[in-house]
Amino acid sequence: MEFTIGGRLEVRITPADVGKRVSVRRRTDGGGAGAEFTDVVGVLTSWDNGVLSITRKSGESVHIVESSLVAGKVVPAAPARRRGPAASFGELASVTARAWQPVESEALGDWRLRAAGGFTRRANSALPLGDPGLPVGEALGRVRDWYEERDLPAYVQTATGAEGTQELLCAELERHGWRREVSAEVRIAALAPVGDLEADVRDVRLTRAPDAAWLARYQRFSTPGPHVLRVLGSGPSVWFATVPGDTGDTGDPDAPPAAIGRCVVDGRWAGFMAVEVAPEQRRRGLATTVMAALARRALDEGASAAWLQVEEDNEGARALYDGMGFAAHHRYHHYRSV
Repeated sequence: MEFTIGGRLEVRITPADVGKRVSVRRRTDGGGAGAEFTDVVGVLTSWDNGVLSITRKSGESVHIVESSLVAGKVVPAAPARRRGPAASFGELASVTARAWQPVESEALGDWRLRAAGGFTRRANSALPLGDPGLPVGEALGRVRDWYEERDLPAYVQTATGAEGTQELLCAELERHGWRREVSAEVRIAALAPVGDLEADVRDVRLTRAPDAAWLARYQRFSTPGPHVLRVLGSGPSVWFATVPGDTGDTGDPDAPPAAIGRCVVDGRWAGFMAVEVAPEQRRRGLATTVMAALARRALDEGASAAWLQVEEDNEGARALYDGMGFAAHHRYHHYRSV
């Protein structure tokens, strides 16, 4: 990464560049002969009392003492994706929210407070897609009060790593004592190649609602209730996929399936969720079979692009989705009030 002008390293950023994407180089050992350097790229979220804070695309905040800087410059937003559909953060944030809707919601300016009896953080967190109409500190107090009234922990969902994401809000949350609890990638891909995957989809059953067998396989269905079914059934056009398991001698139609999945079709987008395979049935291509069957149905409904969310520590799922052509668009995070 090039920092020099006429062969000299220069710091070409100032506190006026807060909110911009920057690249900096700093000393890591106090200087002197044999000094070592580290480069950091991200959004400059503050520069106070001689300390810079930079939020990387991963959501990690890096604090740098100003005196350790040896070079720095403003850099353009991350380059446009070279494969898959074009998509803005705002478009994807709205599409992903419509695919997993809460039971109860309330506006706080342009923020949306969401609750669903505690079933998943996504349905029980504030979604800040604009101005709350209040100073951030006051807005966060309102968020805490709203969730306390429902006997739920207070979460705010944010995003980093793409043009228009919320690195500044992440830094503000940390300054107010909120802590990042979990992060995941939002990945996108062209839909047709997913539908074209080699898979025998003849045994995949597609329904508009989850039956008892589907729910028996779904690992998050540990606290059943109407709020869970409301969330699962929410979205413009929802499909559930089931690959029947081996019923053995019982022939029980409600026996847990070998694999399941959920897809929400919303205009050009098809979102994939809850793709799960029974442990004893793994490595047989059943996740691919479920994805292909759902993708073909979404293509029939006019969709052309795909998205999904995967937690960063789920290496098996990440490898599977790599092979299907999914690439990271941005990351989202849940911050909890502590």
